Amino acid sequence: MEVYFDNAATTKIIPEVRDIMLETMDSEYGNPSSMHLKGVGAEKYIRYARETISRQLKCEAKEIIFTSGGTEANNLALIGIALANRRSGNHIITTGIEHASVYNTVLYLQDLGFTVTFLSVDRTGKVDLNNLKEALDEDTILVSAMAVNNEMGAVEPIEAMGEIIGKYNREHNRNVIFHVDAVQAFGKQMIYPKRIGIDALSISGHKIHGPKGSGALFVDQQVKIKPILYGGGQEKGMRSGTENTAAVAGIGRAAEVMYGRLEENCRKISEVKKVLLKGLADLEDVVDHSGDAPHIANLSFCGVRSEVLLHALEDRGIYVSAGSACSSNHQVVNGVLKAMGLDKDLQESALRFSFCEYNTIEEAEYTTAVLKELLPALRRFTRK
Repeated sequence: MEVYFDNAATTKIIPEVRDIMLETMDSEYGNPSSMHLKGVGAEKYIRYARETISRQLKCEAKEIIFTSGGTEANNLALIGIALANRRSGNHIITTGIEHASVYNTVLYLQDLGFTVTFLSVDRTGKVDLNNLKEALDEDTILVSAMAVNNEMGAVEPIEAMGEIIGKYNREHNRNVIFHVDAVQAFGKQMIYPKRIGIDALSISGHKIHGPKGSGALFVDQQVKIKPILYGGGQEKGMRSGTENTAAVAGIGRAAEVMYGRLEENCRKISEVKKVLLKGLADLEDVVDHSGDAPHIANLSFCGVRSEVLLHALEDRGIYVSAGSACSSNHQVVNGVLKAMGLDKDLQESALRFSFCEYNTIEEAEYTTAVLKELLPALRRFTRK
């Protein structure tokens, strides 16, 4: 049996996405900026995707900017907003558990002279809201936080954060901008940025059965933002470069399909996660760090290093991960678990299991059985 439990890293393209991408490549291959019929034919796919995603987010279609993925969307949001609003302040707030595309971008902005505050998280991986209240000051221009943690599945209190930022803005006549990395949330939960005070929001196609190399950024039309790519002025001047019509059409169709069966999918995914966690609950020295997100589980298998167990599972046809696939050098020590205050052994023995609606209870039961077989043998050979 082959079991793919690494869906937080990437998902398989669904047939509906494949079909619309082939349409654009076979029939509507024109440049969407061209004025002739081939260009108009390609542009209609861009418009379809923009309107589809804007409907899911309850925003204006003109507030959607297509990018090459979540990483570019996060870079555009952070760098573009920071540089455009620098006259208003120099302070950025984020958390200590952000994805590398936020964390490293914030470090870059720090090198440019911005002051950065990293909010702490509790033992469940959730942001301390009191720390956010204390960190906001007259120099703050931007707060960035993820909606769902990509490594252990903590669902962050973004609605409460939006309320705190909004209240601060009203009381101090400020305009602190709130950016949310929703890469692990979009397509798995309803999220309406304008209703909860989010000014910019990043999404990625390949996390929701769309193509790699596809992403989008919602930016409220009232927000000042500078482009980070310059050229022909595509995407309303915010993201120059000929649009990847196939990828844009793909992310649009993926969003349409995933939100069309959201409730059913979440029920299926939650059941697979529940079966896996229940099956491992009685194993000795297995510690569960999983958050509330239905599609991510994170457990430490004490006494066995992550990469050893990962490859042992791979040999049995089970694919999981040791932290984020985007972490540099696939580092074994889990930075999120470290930020949560967990000890080194728990960090070094943690594996992430991430699910999609195509995973089955039988796969969870098979994985549980394999782990019960492997762990005693691997622990006997662990170096002390």
